[in-house]
Amino acid sequence: MSNNARPIKRALVSVFHKDGIEVLAKAFVAAGTEVVSTGSTAKKLAELGVNVTPVEKVTGFPESLDGRVKTLDPHIHAGILADMTNPEHVSQLAELGIKPFDLVVVNLYPFADTVRSGANEADTIEKIDIGGPSMVRGAAKNSATVAIVTDPNDYALVAERVENGTGFTLEERRYLAAKAFAHTTAYDATIIEWASKQWPKPASFVKSEDDVEPQIDEKLFPATFTETWDRTHVLRYGENPHQQAALYLDPLNRNGFAHAEQLGGKPMSYNNYVDADAAWRAVWDFAPQIAVAVVKHNNPCGLALGKTVAEAHKKAHACDPMSAYGGVIAANSTVTLEMAEGVRPIFTEVIVAPDYEPEALELLQTKKKNLRILKVAEPPKAKRQIRQIDGGLLVQSTDLINAVGDDPDAWKLVSGEPADAETLKDLVFAWRAIRCVKSNAILVAHDQATVGIGMGQVNRVDSCNLAVERANTLADGANRTNGSVAASDAFFPFADGAEILIKAGVKAIVQPGGSIRDEEVIEAAKKAGVTMYLTGTRHFFH
Repeated sequence: MSNNARPIKRALVSVFHKDGIEVLAKAFVAAGTEVVSTGSTAKKLAELGVNVTPVEKVTGFPESLDGRVKTLDPHIHAGILADMTNPEHVSQLAELGIKPFDLVVVNLYPFADTVRSGANEADTIEKIDIGGPSMVRGAAKNSATVAIVTDPNDYALVAERVENGTGFTLEERRYLAAKAFAHTTAYDATIIEWASKQWPKPASFVKSEDDVEPQIDEKLFPATFTETWDRTHVLRYGENPHQQAALYLDPLNRNGFAHAEQLGGKPMSYNNYVDADAAWRAVWDFAPQIAVAVVKHNNPCGLALGKTVAEAHKKAHACDPMSAYGGVIAANSTVTLEMAEGVRPIFTEVIVAPDYEPEALELLQTKKKNLRILKVAEPPKAKRQIRQIDGGLLVQSTDLINAVGDDPDAWKLVSGEPADAETLKDLVFAWRAIRCVKSNAILVAHDQATVGIGMGQVNRVDSCNLAVERANTLADGANRTNGSVAASDAFFPFADGAEILIKAGVKAIVQPGGSIRDEEVIEAAKKAGVTMYLTGTRHFFH
């Protein structure tokens, strides 16, 4: 140890969670450390044999207001904040008769746990810690002479340094201080996240018409974005082996795909998470109908509805069996033994579903040992999407199938005869499915299943050609485009894209419309006798 290490002679301990405190108590007793503590922490330490000084004996003031006030006192904070390398601070402490602390051990009220429990507003407010963060920040600020510990994982090291009398070096105290600042910042961000949703900006705060901003949901888009996430899994690597990656979770939310229960297979990778999340969102666009999606590189290579989950999977896989190799499968219904038997011969990275029949799970676990098997109890609920750009964040509400134009009753027939019942079913399916396809997106469907998908092209003509090519290049040589329907995620800028689909045999098309050349596109459909609907709604997915 270097000579800037400071032995721990006096400690302040105030923790809500008592787990692991035994190891500290043992060290305090062995070293004869003077310990000041509060409430239930003092009681627990006394039971473990520590000679504890209750905080009220130091402050000369009893705990009050149901425990809201106990450490907010100069006798405590002067002892925390006194820089003992500063002669003036040392002199002032002596004049005031206040002893300095060498160690502060604090963890905070369980605010996030309280929110997740569904507690009412009054109980949640009571778990907003005031004294704890003040002590933590004070000790962290004064890392010149005080060691601050907020992480129970550090207790064993603290106990060792207490017992052997070495204490911590300045470098170590600064590291602990940085951890402490991160701890209180995350704690405050969690409170802000909750408060911004519970207490949005009232209309009375708009001063004049000039102050009115564009209409926006203050709960989803607070004026200051201060949410926090906890690192929970360090992944092997990111999109590529030379990139580092980790999974972070929202402390206020223990639901959602990120909290999937893994029932088998290798650890999840970065790409596994991205693809499986995309597949999971895709199938729930069709609930309560049974749907299965096969996704590769964040794009569907097959998506279908079925009377059973096994039928839906068979139809989804048939769309593009070549691309399905090494893909991700998602189902919005319990995976049955019949579906598991269909999955068994196909190399698949991940399968995700709300549940599995016991026989299905056993087959997948025993016959496909590397398959990552995920169980997610609830459908996607995210109302907001976040994307980082250099120097900032882009935040938007989640694209859902909830716009006016997503309702077929709102569609405008601009060409051909009204679709019959079966054709309309396929058009509705295609329109819902197009949301999860990367733009520019063209999707060809039949029997409520994709048969050809063109995605991610820089012009719509290429997407049309790709969708037709994929629909018609199966081993059996069948022309699957003929008699099918098509959907486009955005308008056709020219008639050429629609003409490719029409020439391939598509009998009906659904698209947003809105191009300055809409009449040219509509005329091409009329000339061919093809049914065309305009939705007035776009579903770009960049």
